[in-house]
Amino acid sequence: MTPVATAPPADPPVPGLDERRGRARELGHRLGGLIDDPDAFTRAARDALATLADERYREGLHRVAPGIRGAMGVRAPLIAALARGFGSALRRSRPAEALWVAEQLSRADEHEVRQLAIPFLRRSLTGDPERTWQLIRRLGRRAADWIAVDTMASLVAEGILREPYRWAEIEQLVYSESAWERRLAGSTLATLRSTARELAARGMIAERLGPEDVARGLGVLGSLMGDDDPNVRKALSWALRELAAVDRAQVSAFVTTQADLALSQHDGNRAWVLRDALVKLDPDAAAAVRTRLTGVRRSGRTGSSSTAARIAAGFGRLPDPTTLPEPPL
Repeated sequence: MTPVATAPPADPPVPGLDERRGRARELGHRLGGLIDDPDAFTRAARDALATLADERYREGLHRVAPGIRGAMGVRAPLIAALARGFGSALRRSRPAEALWVAEQLSRADEHEVRQLAIPFLRRSLTGDPERTWQLIRRLGRRAADWIAVDTMASLVAEGILREPYRWAEIEQLVYSESAWERRLAGSTLATLRSTARELAARGMIAERLGPEDVARGLGVLGSLMGDDDPNVRKALSWALRELAAVDRAQVSAFVTTQADLALSQHDGNRAWVLRDALVKLDPDAAAAVRTRLTGVRRSGRTGSSSTAARIAAGFGRLPDPTTLPEPPL
């Protein structure tokens, strides 16, 4: 799902992992019989995940994703196997049923239980898109770690590819006070190419990502360039590397323009993103940009220089959306 720079901790060889995958699928199959009862499904999912938890892995998650809330310590392959177990029952369910289960799961205290909301939202996205997007926005506002954000990214990307007017969803996120919502904008763009490839192969959209999509994505990234949050910067460089695989010429021109800005403003935050993305550019163009950025380094005293930060500052400080009551779906 993510490149090495942003991926969850790699699972080392774990004795008995294949056997536990089989156990997870079996538990997921049992969960499939509870999809028509959101409360019962959530309780049973919590119990199932508890049996698959690994204390050592839980400790590792807290090291690589500071701020993660309620991590039980269930390895990603086991969560995926659990979801495959109830997959056939989910496909037979009505979008409204999937949405209600997702809503219940999204309120859970446990990180892994909340993650199980994603396949349900993917099921409801086509049949009940408006309420599904309400819940996607809610999950984005509640996010407190990069794993939760990046897990959502391909779902947001799918929604945009299915209904292009949904680009507005991430175009608005660039102004958020929450670094995690701003990261969601970047990580969505980073997963856009792989999501488009998968949807096109399944006949769900007409074609893979094209130059027009890259141009729009670069517009979003341009608003965030200069952000001082490290999690946002990592998502921006990840997105540039992925978009370069679709249209290297556009991305190369963008990087060159941004390098000029970084140099003229001595903007180390902008320069960091560009350096991290150069690996996917033409070697000669990358070398020229790298030379141009010599000596431009980050400073903890500068703050964000992004266009989005400047515009957001003009709004005044907005209420923290996580403290406001959630409207009913």
